[in-house]
Amino acid sequence: MSIYIAHRLFAAHDRALAAALAERLAAKVGAQRIFLPFCDTDEEDLVAEVKGRRLFELDRDRLGRLDAMVALVHGPSLDDGVCMEIGYAAATGIPVLLLTTDFQVYSLTEAGPRLDFPDPLLQAVATRVIRVPHLGPPSSSHQQGATRYADFLSRNLAQIDTALDTAVEILLQLSPPGWTSSTARDQDELVYVEGSPYAAAGDDYLVRPCLDAGHRVVLPRRFTATDPVTGALDDLHAACRASRLLADVSGPETPPGTALLIGAALATGVRIAAVHLRPSYTHATGREPNWRNLMIQYAVHAHLDDTEAVQAWLAM
Repeated sequence: MSIYIAHRLFAAHDRALAAALAERLAAKVGAQRIFLPFCDTDEEDLVAEVKGRRLFELDRDRLGRLDAMVALVHGPSLDDGVCMEIGYAAATGIPVLLLTTDFQVYSLTEAGPRLDFPDPLLQAVATRVIRVPHLGPPSSSHQQGATRYADFLSRNLAQIDTALDTAVEILLQLSPPGWTSSTARDQDELVYVEGSPYAAAGDDYLVRPCLDAGHRVVLPRRFTATDPVTGALDDLHAACRASRLLADVSGPETPPGTALLIGAALATGVRIAAVHLRPSYTHATGREPNWRNLMIQYAVHAHLDDTEAVQAWLAM
């Protein structure tokens, strides 16, 4: 079994949590069967001509030869690189376990179905979701001089231990997902358009150039469907069958569902363009400036920063 651990990796506590999971899994299946990004790509010390692209290549190579993935996804803001990796794995038929300690659940309307994640696509592709939303039990005995903060820390660490141990137990029993992406491609002119919730103009600024260029358009259904998970699966299949994915990646991060679709589209050979009208950049030691998470930046085939660029890409 080869297991990929997808995790947010920009802060020490995120890396430490992923390392704790990797250590538990390695004890069961052997360290050679675990892939832990950042650690196993030697990201801090890696030297490459274009470091971000090299890291993307190393991660994608491992994504192409997996038996299972476990992804750490916490809170309403889900890492876009992790979501891209989830989409890639799911589209290639790899079972995906999603682990969260978030105590919130989500809905697309006030009275709508409750979801474990803000975008129903994650729920749709997950083979299993593990939620451990509550603190561990209070300590039955207090050491002399111990504060309430020490007890609070202990209860959080107990929650993490429960989550990780549960993930290891279930991961080793995962079965393939209940869906598979179709390799059949629709007509060449079909474009799946994924707008951004941060775009005030809605989807028309992307739809209109597609229609003007003679393309057919399919839009997301999951945000308006009575059953968001079923709608999400419809979106996933449509994106994987289209000839092109035109996705607005604007926002603090690429929206999680958009990132997932980019990963799935890359895995299934769809041409991908990222629309980013107001790009900002991140900078890391030894790495080129990145206008999005590097898993998004190097997954897409075109970066479009104005409407003229959108029109030109659609005309290609």
